[in-house]
Amino acid sequence: MLIGLLASFVSAVGVASPDLIFLSTQMRPITEAEWARAELLPPFTEETGIPVIFVPAEDPEATERVLAEYEAGKGTIDLVGDLHGRILVYQEALKDLSAELSQLQALGDRTLIESFVELARVDDVQVYIPWMQATYVLVANKKALAYLPEGKAVEDIPYLYLTYDELLEWAKNIYQATGEKRLGIPAGPRSLIHRFVHGYLYPSFTGAQVKKFNSPEAVAMWRFVKELWEYVNPAVLTLDSMDTALLSEEVWIAWDHTVRVKTAIVERPDDFVALPAPAGPKGRGVITVIAGLAIPKLAPDPAGAYRLIEYLTRPSTQVMILQGVGFFPVVVEAAEAVPAGGLRILADGVAAQSAAPDLLVSIIPVGLGARAGEFNKVYVDTFHEIVLRDRPIEEVLAR
Repeated sequence: MLIGLLASFVSAVGVASPDLIFLSTQMRPITEAEWARAELLPPFTEETGIPVIFVPAEDPEATERVLAEYEAGKGTIDLVGDLHGRILVYQEALKDLSAELSQLQALGDRTLIESFVELARVDDVQVYIPWMQATYVLVANKKALAYLPEGKAVEDIPYLYLTYDELLEWAKNIYQATGEKRLGIPAGPRSLIHRFVHGYLYPSFTGAQVKKFNSPEAVAMWRFVKELWEYVNPAVLTLDSMDTALLSEEVWIAWDHTVRVKTAIVERPDDFVALPAPAGPKGRGVITVIAGLAIPKLAPDPAGAYRLIEYLTRPSTQVMILQGVGFFPVVVEAAEAVPAGGLRILADGVAAQSAAPDLLVSIIPVGLGARAGEFNKVYVDTFHEIVLRDRPIEEVLAR
């Protein structure tokens, strides 16, 4: 279907067409694709005179198309927008963007988050340019700030870097003062508790998502989680997201995906702050869903594709993307350009997390196909067995 669609585009415009073909697995839903065509891309065309044909594509169609053109020796795609893990599958077909990255950095108006730039560099090849991100953060009701751990100051927000021990102290302080368990970590049937375990806890405490699954460090981590859970609101076992619990004030401190806390902050921006996720002994483990922009080696117009990359990574465009589809900037200056309100609060928290010096970036595993659910289930089942059913830690991990 995708190959036929692209073929019809090429046939319609002719081989010498100046149109840029922008193939993207992001902004694929109909409303988002319409927004990209009607709002995001027209200013670029008005400025440069270059029309852009935006082609939403699912994976693996996008991967297959890029590789097929490369193997055939003839390309029609000028620019690809895709997730980090998927881009690496077909990196052999992509241009080294080291020179383009240097050009962007020389402009002086944008600072791409360094950890993301490094993630996009493989064996000294800049495979893609970071485009946008989604992640998971802490959100706190301002009522909770009166009980911060010793040595932590409200004035440091959003750059309030906590450890997991300090998160425990914070939750314990609230409980001792109010008699209420106000910490929220979603653990309902459709929650993202598996992401918290494999992408946040495990890297922070063991330095790895998988390799040290049943290590001594993991055993110590699970002992800590059991202690922390003593201060988690029991209602979270039925909750798949934290926005409603934040709004009802059942919880004052919550960890969740930015999309799943956005409603609370946008509705009541004066009541909440967004903070970086905590750090463990090995660093600050976080999951970042990174989308990048790549140019195929056989792109008909690589210069035009670079101009589109330059436009899409401008701070003003990054803010437009946040407001339009909810993906967060990968450009430091963009967070400062977001208008005041809930999105600005979230953007500041995401930017502070991305700037953490002890950041350990994890990527959601790719390439597992139909077995992705099994991967997630291992972490959910382990959490249930150890924390909720109080089974022996070493025994559960070994099994």
